[in-house]
Parts: sequence; C-alpha cells; structure tokens
Amino acid sequence: MKFFKSTLLLLISIVIFSCSRDELSPENVQVQSFIWRGLNAYYLWQGEIPDLSDNKFISDQQLFNYLSDKGEPANFFNSLLYQKGTIDKWSWIVDDYVALEQAFQGTTRTTGMEFGIAEFKSDPTKVFGYVRYVVAGTDAANKGVTRGMIFTEVDGTELTQQNYRSLLFSNNNAYTIHLADFNAGDPITNATTINLTKSTNTENPILVAKTLDEGGKKIGYLMYNGFISNFDMQLNQVFAQFKADNITELIVDLRYNGGGSVNTATYLASMITGQFKGEIFAKQQWNSKFMNALADPDNLNNRFTDKIDSQSINSLNLTNVYFITTDGSASASELLMNGLVPHITVKSVGTKTHGKYVGSITLYDSPNFYNKVNINPNHKWAMQPIVLEIVNKDGNNDKDGIDPTVEFPEDYGNLGILGDKAEPLLARTLQLITTGSRAFSLQRVPFELKTISSSKANSPTYNNMYVELE
Repeated sequence: MKFFKSTLLLLISIVIFSCSRDELSPENVQVQSFIWRGLNAYYLWQGEIPDLSDNKFISDQQLFNYLSDKGEPANFFNSLLYQKGTIDKWSWIVDDYVALEQAFQGTTRTTGMEFGIAEFKSDPTKVFGYVRYVVAGTDAANKGVTRGMIFTEVDGTELTQQNYRSLLFSNNNAYTIHLADFNAGDPITNATTINLTKSTNTENPILVAKTLDEGGKKIGYLMYNGFISNFDMQLNQVFAQFKADNITELIVDLRYNGGGSVNTATYLASMITGQFKGEIFAKQQWNSKFMNALADPDNLNNRFTDKIDSQSINSLNLTNVYFITTDGSASASELLMNGLVPHITVKSVGTKTHGKYVGSITLYDSPNFYNKVNINPNHKWAMQPIVLEIVNKDGNNDKDGIDPTVEFPEDYGNLGILGDKAEPLLARTLQLITTGSRAFSLQRVPFELKTISSSKANSPTYNNMYVELE
C-alpha cells in the first residue's frame, strides 16, 4: 500500500496546527495529543464525533487546554469512539506497541491451549472451557492437552460468567485446569488436573493442510487460523502441494480464524483462483477527509494478483470453494469469503460468521503516524483505530455475518480430530461436496451451546482486520 504515504503526509499537513509536535504536546499530554491527532486524521467515523471536528479548535492553545484535563489515555481514546460497543466494537489502544507488533506476527505469551468458553446448557451463569486445538511445542502440548478436553475449574475455582476472565486472562504465568466430563452440556468436574505454564510462542496459522480422497474426488483441506503475513510464503507452499496433488475441490476451515492482514486475504483469494489477475477483490472506503485527499480512488481497490513480492503465487484456478465457519470466523475471514462471491461459487458449513466489515491500521506517535521513524521516545502507546469499511467488487458486505449454506454447529461433546474425515464439520462439508445435499444426513445434529469467549479474546489482535502500510 505504498500509495498511502503521500496521502498520509497530505492529511498530516491538513490537520496539524502550525507548531511542531513537541511544542503542541507538553509532556503531560503528549499521548492525549497523539490520540486526538491520529483519530482526527484517520478515524472512519471522524465526521460523527464533534470533538474530532476540524473546526473544533482554532488554535494550538485551545487544543492544549482541551487535552490538559483528559486524564488516562485509554479512557480518553474510548471517549472519542463512535457509539463504542454498538457501532464501533473494534478500535483499541495499547501502551506497548512492541507487544502489539509481536501479536500481529503470531507471537504471544501462551500455554498453547487454545480454547472456547461456553455456557452450561441448564445454567448460563456457569461456564466451561473446551479445548479447540493445541499449539505444537508449547507446555500444553507437552502436558498432553488435546482437542475436546473440557474444564470447569481454574486453580480450584469454578468458572462463571463473572470470573472466567480474571482466572484465565490474568498476568499469572501459570494456572491449573480441572477437567470435566461433558454430560450433555452440563459438565461434571472429575479428578484430573493439569498445570499449565505460559511461554512466548509464535503460532503458525497453518494448523492442518492435507489432500483427501473422497467420492472419487481429490479434495484439499486447509485449517487456517489467522491471516498472518509472515507466513504468506508457507501458505503459498501449501498451495503448491495442492496443485501437485491435482485437487479439484478445496475446503478452507476458518472456524477459529478471527482475521488479520487484508493483503494476506488477497493473496489467499489469488491462490484459490488465479483466473482473475488484476480484477477487483475488495474495495476500501475510508473517511471523507482521506477519500478527498486521495489522488486516485482506484488505489483503494485490492486486486487479485499472481505475485507475493517477487515470488509467483501457486494458483488453483478453482470455480468452487467451501468454507467451514463459526462465530469465531471474523474480519479477514469474512473478507475472503465475501470478496470471492462475485467471482466463483462460495459455499459454507457451520454457523453464522461474526459480522466484522471494517479494518484498521496501526498509528504511532511519529511525524507520519504509520511508522516509527522519529517516534516519540517518551512513551510506547499505539492505536489500532477503525479507519475503513471494506466491500466486495459489487459494493456488498455482510454486516450481520455470513449465513452458512448448511447450518451445523460444533458438538463440544464430540469435537473430533481436525483434518480427520470423521470430524463432524469436515464430514458434513465432504457430504456437501460429494452429494450436493444441503439436508441433514443420518448423523446426529448437535445442539448449539452459546460460546461467549475464547483464548484469542485476550489478544490485542482479536477479530482484527488491518491494512499494512509500506
């Protein structure tokens, strides 16, 4: 997105007053000044927030007086968001951009146990954890934690709606889970405990990639858990293998994929297809200030490509693709599906996706906001505000989430093995591919329990879609 540089600099010249950053920002309000200037320039809903208006302040001193009583930076940031929690549910700010950057590359402190949190069937005030998958090489993997395990207590305390966050997402380096038997949605704690310790780990989002033979068809299966750009080349190699295997159908499992890089989504769409080079995959819509400053609006279009940097993309030229989705499928996952709809046939199995149709960029307290050159050395705050809405070639998105072709929720009492043809959601997708049937088969249709959170929810990149500025 190199074209952004000139536009960003133009915007900065428009919104910043006559004095330098240091003159405008005495030490006690430097972070608050950064927040206001960044949101004033790029926030998608800037025009809806009176305090972010270009005409709000007529001088540097007036702006300084406004900022001087705004107090804690995170509270000030949140006060400027447009209908926070209703319209803007996704902008956030961090006090350590180093940790944020690491999270974008898949590096976090984790036990390696990726889990969901669901309500008890008969008592929604009580919740339980269920293991979705385990990251290789982590403590959870070494301790024998496996997909499908259920836990109801942490450090001897029963999990509830009120306490699961403090028990599972604290800064403690270790905790003990108490396993349970599923008991048809009302788990009963058993005698097994496992102590887990966190460590710094970089998770490869490509969890499973294999070719399946089913019904006389060669079917590629990809379990993909995050659009993380530093794994783009490995993703391309997966598609090289799919191509060598002569697959004719593809299943992309996004059930736990909360999103990530728009560029990576564009690359993956180009790997699935290949016949649409140069055509529009997605369109970005920024705030009116940005759109008016942009010399060529076509630069906001993400187009199918045949290259990642200088490396050729391994494209399959498919005309059909199948996805597995849940409420955990968000942002760039939804972008991938939505962007392909005008071009090829898209079908899915599972449950409705999350419904996140907007994207963000990282803003630093530096002269140009988009990188750390001459960054303010006095703090490490950075923002990840929503700056764009994204639509497909036809101008459409699904603000309330994408409905599946075949409704089929996960069964927490029988999650199965990811990538195994007997795993319920994969089995149902294979049935759709080989028979075309949308009706339920003889296999038991699981009842759906309400999932309220997951291990990824504590990550700063949770359900995020972002544009990378070069």
